[in-house]
Amino acid sequence: MRLILIEPSAAKRADFEPLSLSRPIWQLRCGMTSLGEKLIAKLRPAETACFVEPYMAAFLAESLTMKVNDPATLAGADLLLVNGRVKVTGFDVAPTGAGEIGVGDDGEVMYARLSKAEADKCKADTLEAFLAVAKKIVPVKTVNLPVWNYTWDLVLQCGEEITREFKARGRSGVEGTLEQPSAIRGDPKNVYIAPGAKIHPMVVIDAEHGPVYLDEKVTVHPFTRIEGPCFIGAGSILLGAKCREGNSIGPMCRIGGEVEESIVHGHSNKYHDGFLGHAYVGEWVNLGALTTNSDLKNDYSSVSVIMDGKRTVDTGSTKVGSLIGDHTKTSVGVLLNTGSYVGAMALIMATGQPLQKFLPSFAWLIDGHVTKGFGRKQLYATAAIAKSRRGAKWTPAEEAMWEAIFQLTAEPRDAAIQKGRKAMLRK
Repeated sequence: MRLILIEPSAAKRADFEPLSLSRPIWQLRCGMTSLGEKLIAKLRPAETACFVEPYMAAFLAESLTMKVNDPATLAGADLLLVNGRVKVTGFDVAPTGAGEIGVGDDGEVMYARLSKAEADKCKADTLEAFLAVAKKIVPVKTVNLPVWNYTWDLVLQCGEEITREFKARGRSGVEGTLEQPSAIRGDPKNVYIAPGAKIHPMVVIDAEHGPVYLDEKVTVHPFTRIEGPCFIGAGSILLGAKCREGNSIGPMCRIGGEVEESIVHGHSNKYHDGFLGHAYVGEWVNLGALTTNSDLKNDYSSVSVIMDGKRTVDTGSTKVGSLIGDHTKTSVGVLLNTGSYVGAMALIMATGQPLQKFLPSFAWLIDGHVTKGFGRKQLYATAAIAKSRRGAKWTPAEEAMWEAIFQLTAEPRDAAIQKGRKAMLRK
């Protein structure tokens, strides 16, 4: 069986911005792995392919081993197409069997299962055309599958997902180095320290309320406290951090200060003191010293997020911190409001007070006003330097993707810049 990961509609993808601006939904993290990795682990396909937004296809093709947006993958094998929003828990569709297509109440394709013979009858140059033909060949039924709806759903369920995946992996014990004196609280069977990981003296790993998984080549500096459930990705460093429960830290991150129930996607720095809570931070982000977000309103009411500068969504939760897009940088002392949306490729300067809740992509926030700054080319140059520090390259395909994102995010940014100009003129 060939598994094909597909994307939801543009409207549904927008509900996961700013993180989905530069990646498909199935690359978002929750727990120890991405949503796509969870589906692959459960379904165990012979091979995997994907269809993504055209503007990011060339960049993803550089980094993925699977084929991207290749119509040839829609024939020649038994197929199971799965929408990236589908939760692996509760997805009990058999990977092979009689052909059928499951759609949500609004007609969104959740999955499509076709035999090789059925797939070969649906010859088409695009995924959309393929599905249109498939709907005429195999039965279509309405299904009510559990799905992810917003980025904060991933954050709020992260701890539970870490616990589930830790149990599924069945690993525990110390295969790396645990220097003494150190302390493990709770059941040692709820702790796994992978080969190459180095835990310095004076570290507390508290697994009383959930498992702790420290991946390969993780380094934990003295005076760090790690509370489970918690996952620390390969090559990441904790620098005297207060790592509270529910955190999923991706690979090659540098984490200090206090972090609680947050996802840091990977290759990002929160090196210094400051609080990050109930947040999702993208890749190649740098949070300056004492950058802090609020994740709880003073009146304990439900937190709302402004998704595109004007569309406000009630999260239904009293605990939601910040959503921070890829390649964004904050200065020393930035204070982020409860439920903040901070776009990708943004440069944020402190004002001494909590910032506005919506900050568009490619914004240069100076003196509390959104400006063009020195332009996106300077942001690209900075991104190239940041990637080189981790042994990665900024490629023409990546820059082309970000040029497309710049156009996609123009409307709210232009409105914010115009508002900022008017405010500065009144001074």
